[in-house]
Amino acid sequence: MSVSDPGGSFVSKASQAVLSAILALLIVTGLAAQQPATFGKFTLHKFAKAIGQETYSIQSTGDIATLTSRFLFVDRGSPVPLQTTFVLHTPDGSPVSYAAKGRASRLAAMDDALTLTGASLSITRSGKTQTVAPTGPWFITDGYSPVAMQEQMMRWWLGHSRPAQFTVYPSGATVHIEPSGTLSVHSDSATFSAHGYAVAGLIWGQESLWLDDDQNLVALVSTDAEFDHFEAVRTPYESSLGAFIAAGVNSNLAALAQLSAASRMPTAKRLAIVGVTLEDSTGAPPIPDSVILIQDGVIKAVGTRPQVHIPHGTQILNAAGKFAIPGLWDMHAHYEQVEWGPIYLAAGVTSVRDVGNEFDFITALHEQLDRRRNPAIGPHLEFAGIVDGLGPISLGAITAGTPEQAVDLVQRYKAAGARQIKIYSSVKPEIVKAICAAAHQRGLTVTGHIPQGMTAIEGINDGMDQINHIQYDVPYFAHPALNAEGKPDRTKPPVLELDSPKAKEFIQVLKDHHTVLDPTMVVFESFMHTAPFIDLEPGIAHLPPQLREALDSPVPPPNQKPILDGQWNAFMATLRTLHAAGIPMVAGTDQTIPGYSLHRELEIYVEAGFTPLEALQSATIVAARALGVESESGSLAKGKRGDVLLLDADPLADIHNTRKVFRTIAAGTVYTPAPLWQSVGFQP
Repeated sequence: MSVSDPGGSFVSKASQAVLSAILALLIVTGLAAQQPATFGKFTLHKFAKAIGQETYSIQSTGDIATLTSRFLFVDRGSPVPLQTTFVLHTPDGSPVSYAAKGRASRLAAMDDALTLTGASLSITRSGKTQTVAPTGPWFITDGYSPVAMQEQMMRWWLGHSRPAQFTVYPSGATVHIEPSGTLSVHSDSATFSAHGYAVAGLIWGQESLWLDDDQNLVALVSTDAEFDHFEAVRTPYESSLGAFIAAGVNSNLAALAQLSAASRMPTAKRLAIVGVTLEDSTGAPPIPDSVILIQDGVIKAVGTRPQVHIPHGTQILNAAGKFAIPGLWDMHAHYEQVEWGPIYLAAGVTSVRDVGNEFDFITALHEQLDRRRNPAIGPHLEFAGIVDGLGPISLGAITAGTPEQAVDLVQRYKAAGARQIKIYSSVKPEIVKAICAAAHQRGLTVTGHIPQGMTAIEGINDGMDQINHIQYDVPYFAHPALNAEGKPDRTKPPVLELDSPKAKEFIQVLKDHHTVLDPTMVVFESFMHTAPFIDLEPGIAHLPPQLREALDSPVPPPNQKPILDGQWNAFMATLRTLHAAGIPMVAGTDQTIPGYSLHRELEIYVEAGFTPLEALQSATIVAARALGVESESGSLAKGKRGDVLLLDADPLADIHNTRKVFRTIAAGTVYTPAPLWQSVGFQP
């Protein structure tokens, strides 16, 4: 790689010696001043896969400069373009005006305009205009994109004596920036220092970004408007993407530990939970006034007070009047940000299965959450390594186009500690077979989507052990209504066929192969609901503003209600039929409403005919069994991990009581929910 000049262009190797001599002379004579780039290019990534570019340039006239940026990526076949113009005062970098038009995500249009007149800032968003009078330090940055605006924000912040906090418009959010250490970045011909910063408040959670010595943004690790992994790297440093992702995990976890420190009691060598009613999810009768003894993070004894000896010096947690169940599993997690850790624990989730993530992110996080080595704030983590195929809707950087590539990827994930392989939507049938065979040979199981062009039965027969999302099961129990010409009529609800030969065949295939289903009903409810969403999920009221704005979907128009209700009824009827047939299911959320949606998933199961105990088992013992970790987790028994959820009310009497978390104990460490919620901007 050639050395880049201050403007971002390149010089030939023949010119490097001359350039080096000039720079050396300038340094010796004290004339080498910082020269921030006035144009540049960033490669944009989603899940570490390059999917687009941003180019920008800055033109100056007198003491006014104009930054023009063109941002475009293609996400699973959908273009996400954004064009912005930012006018600033060159002496101090302060804003004059800003305009952004395009999209923030596949589903979110953007048309913003901000203009400063005297002391008043006019803000137009989505056709609505307001005027504010900014006080204190402030800047203009509208979320994660464009990247050039984050570069300008950092230059402004550094040039204004690094204010402890400042306001960004148009959102009005408060931003905090902290240095996070220096990273040595390597290229083919050079090594330089990238100065790291953790940025909190611009998006929900924290971003990580790095600047070079000339205040040029080198890399950004963030999340996009869909809360998926997003990275931008200045083009010459693309090969260091993995190092930036891993460094971002570690710096964000360190910052998060400080925010959430008040949420946990000091970890004791021995902890005794006393006076609690024990409901361990196995179906055994509840044990009133019981004792759970945990030592070094592992359960040593469980039973009534007379049965369990509590050694001298044991830390006592009085849980009289409370109910103890095993810590919950979220079996369909996408651990996109480290901020999910406190959320999971606050909601009583002590273990998660991540079913699709960036390799560098999830392996770094997996190492940090390993409870054997001073773990970070978060649940026990298992992960399924995602593999997609080639094609226009392919997702992520890890894809397999040949059986040989598939085998290599399975081996790579096995070596990294994965429990499973996750198949995504573009994998070809012959590759599905290769993945399943290679995984089974190495002691892994296979879960995932049913790829395009395949049926669920074909996926199972090719070796898939588990299926994510109930959408792949519904076609065996319902079909579209037909019009007079015999073609699907999408204006009418689907027609149920719960006892058809096709339905019976599917159930038998599931039984014969011991297939486990992961319905993620909450995701589909969030799309199909026709009642106010807060009536279904009260947790929406507790979200930070950035999340609530994105996730609190409005009630659809009245003319859509019969169709959406019919679709939801088909999903519920499918779930009810599969449960009645004895098909094992595990509870997962696919994110949806952070923390709260696992409880809603269990509530939906009870609405579909599960008993409260059966619903709990889908997030405890059945979940652990599906991952092959039943000896470690899933019930409250000697030798299992000390993961306990203490509730204020009986979940076997009413499944809604799983929301009433008193304390979460994860590997013997006791957490209080309220400060955990508050550490990531939620209202308890």
